[in-house]
Amino acid sequence: MPHGVQLEGLLDALAECVAQKLAGKLVQGDQLAPVRPRLLSVEQAAVYLGRTKEALQHLIISGKLPVVRADRRVFLDVRDLDEWVERNKTTGV
Repeated sequence: MPHGVQLEGLLDALAECVAQKLAGKLVQGDQLAPVRPRLLSVEQAAVYLGRTKEALQHLIISGKLPVVRADRRVFLDVRDLDEWVERNKTTGV
């Protein structure tokens, strides 16, 4: 059964290669890739956009940024922040 043994060795090598590639996508250096939250607090969103907390609150109050409310807390969806950036891009000076 030499062909069966060769096939098994080939499958084992292939499985090891796939496992290493998957591990490489999950691990950065020696640490697991960080999980990024989808919802950010107003303070976190301000840092994400490079704006002040007050500027972000103004965008929320004026209805330019949608929010997610959970009890009395206000969160911003990262996807909404990214869409806001795309909508507000301009070319030139």
